[in-house]
Amino acid sequence: MIDIVLDTNVFVAALRSEGGAAREVVRRILQGHYRPLFGNALWLEYQDLLGRDVWANETTAAERLQVLSALAQAGRWVSVYYGWRPNLPDEADNHLIELAVAGNAAAIVTHNRRDVARGELLWKSLRVLTPAQCLENLK
Repeated sequence: MIDIVLDTNVFVAALRSEGGAAREVVRRILQGHYRPLFGNALWLEYQDLLGRDVWANETTAAERLQVLSALAQAGRWVSVYYGWRPNLPDEADNHLIELAVAGNAAAIVTHNRRDVARGELLWKSLRVLTPAQCLENLK
C-alpha cells in the first residue's frame, strides 16, 4: 500500500464530478491501493469543507460524510512533531509538507502542484503530483 497525502482540493474535485482522475484516486484509496495520511490540520480542513458551499449537485451532504468516514477508516493518523516553516509561498499549504514528511508519504496529491512543489526546503523522496500523475506514477 502506498501512503499519500490527499489535498482537500482533490477530495472536493472527486466528489464534484462523475469521473476523472481525482475520483479515481479516491476510488483506489477505498480499494486499498493507496493509504491517505491524516494529521490535525488536514483533518480540520476536511471537516471545514463539509460545511462550505463548494459542492455541486453530484453528491449529498450525507454521501460526502460517508466518503470522508470511509477515507478515515482507510487512512493512517500521523502526529506531526516538527514544523518546517516557513517553507511554501502559501502558509496554508505548509501542513501538507509537514504531514508528508512525518508520515513518510510517497507523494502529496494536489491540484495545486505548482505552489506546493515550490518550497524552500526540498525532500528528494517526496513527490508532489496531480491526481492524473498519481495514477500514472504510483502503482
